[in-house]
Amino acid sequence: MLKSIQISSIYVPDQDQALDFYVGKLGLEVHTDVDLGFMRWLTVCVPGDRSREILLEKIGGPYMDAKTADQVREVLSKGASGGHLFFIVDDCRKMYDDLVAKRVEVTQEPTEQTYGIDFGIRDPFGNSVRFSQPTTAEVR
Repeated sequence: MLKSIQISSIYVPDQDQALDFYVGKLGLEVHTDVDLGFMRWLTVCVPGDRSREILLEKIGGPYMDAKTADQVREVLSKGASGGHLFFIVDDCRKMYDDLVAKRVEVTQEPTEQTYGIDFGIRDPFGNSVRFSQPTTAEVR
């Protein structure tokens, strides 16, 4: 029986640049940063929630050859890679204003939805990131 999700991953071509974006701009914190020799295991998490991690997975080996890595980089840069993150925030408009001030690429401004307020951005590589302020008190 499934119990939880611990680690999700998104592809990034440059882990140091990803670290700067996800920690420096979005406010996540480093969970794990280990050189495994064949790859760097770099995960981040929401401050205060170390039970769920996002692996900032460098495009390439050990799981793909050079040709495939080039194809993934191309698709990712177009925003079509399928990498998506969705964060819950207390104040969607404040988060939006903070990210705009940090010159983050916005794909959708804060919008009133039936479930609350949300907006979208792209990371420097093309991954989609969304932020939501739900109207309900309970968030799962």
